Amino acid sequence: MKAPSPGFHVILVNPEIPQNTGNIARLCAATGSTLHLVGEIGFSTDEKAVRRAGLDYWHLVKVMKHPDLDSCLEETGLSEPLLFTTGSGKKYTDAPFEKGCALVFGAESVGLPGEIHQRFAHRSYGIPTRSESVRSLNLANATAIVLYRALEVTGALDDPFLEE
Repeated sequence: MKAPSPGFHVILVNPEIPQNTGNIARLCAATGSTLHLVGEIGFSTDEKAVRRAGLDYWHLVKVMKHPDLDSCLEETGLSEPLLFTTGSGKKYTDAPFEKGCALVFGAESVGLPGEIHQRFAHRSYGIPTRSESVRSLNLANATAIVLYRALEVTGALDDPFLEE
């Protein structure tokens, strides 16, 4: 299977759990998307640590590190990211996906910082859950749901094989 072009920009703000980031890296490799790690990273990304955490697909994905979201957006030329958070009343299925857009997700334990959430509230979407007792999905699962929806909406899944 070939990856779509152009890929999306998956942005993780302050990721904490290496296994989630590893699963998201694999997802990015499979879809031709770039993985951006922003802010404080809760684990080491050196070669030894990546191998120990089982991040088998790390070498297949373009990974970029940024000190903050503004730096990331400036470097990529993306000024209007789409945020995915439990704090939005709008569904991810209503997000205005475009090829190559930025998909932003927060840390596993606390989500996105308040400043980012407030600044881009008009571009904020959530994945509905059935009950308040399960307030959110696992970060890797949420990223997969959103990224494949973006692929579908932009026509990247029209062919049985993802295009390069």
